[in-house]
Amino acid sequence: MNDVDVVFAQDPAARSRLEVIFTYSGVHAIWSHRIAHGLWNIKLYFLAKLLSQISRFFTGIEIHPAAVIGQRLFIDHGMGVVIGETCEIGNNVTIYQGVTLGGTGKEKGKRHPTVEDGVMISSGAKVLGSFTIGEHSRIGAGSVVLKEVPPNSTVVGIPGRIVVKDGCKVNHELDHHILPDPVADKFKQLEEEIDRLNKELQEQKKYHHSK
Repeated sequence: MNDVDVVFAQDPAARSRLEVIFTYSGVHAIWSHRIAHGLWNIKLYFLAKLLSQISRFFTGIEIHPAAVIGQRLFIDHGMGVVIGETCEIGNNVTIYQGVTLGGTGKEKGKRHPTVEDGVMISSGAKVLGSFTIGEHSRIGAGSVVLKEVPPNSTVVGIPGRIVVKDGCKVNHELDHHILPDPVADKFKQLEEEIDRLNKELQEQKKYHHSK
């Protein structure tokens, strides 16, 4: 019952095992996927796809039956989550609503991301392409990630920018909306530069007037 236990570890709103088992769509989607994935592996492709679409209808979460998913995946408020065919997801991964783990076109073979252990992907993030999100990294809400992310990194923005990496251990219980914003930081730098130039201009005007 790892899939139920992880809900209690991640979601303070969970009150009882019965509530999680019967009312958490993320848990239902994962259980359905495990059955569909088994059917896919024995080449019952139609039944696997049918089950995945039924699950999508009831949960709002679309997981391709060929996707490989590890233990203790937590999908929180999972409406709109899409996990593509060649996705590989490790253990102890957290995914929030509206996340897409997709491809970038009609390429063949491995075309979806690999998400390593302990990764957190926040609401609305899009991870597109065949590359790896390194372990214990976190992807900020609304980010669009198009290239490799090293382990222990934080990515935010469109396109995704790495703002923290190397030796910064990610706490999975951290509020996923509290993340650095490189765009806001750049605007702040520009404002400071404009203020500095304005001060220099005022000083030059005073100097010329004094003459």
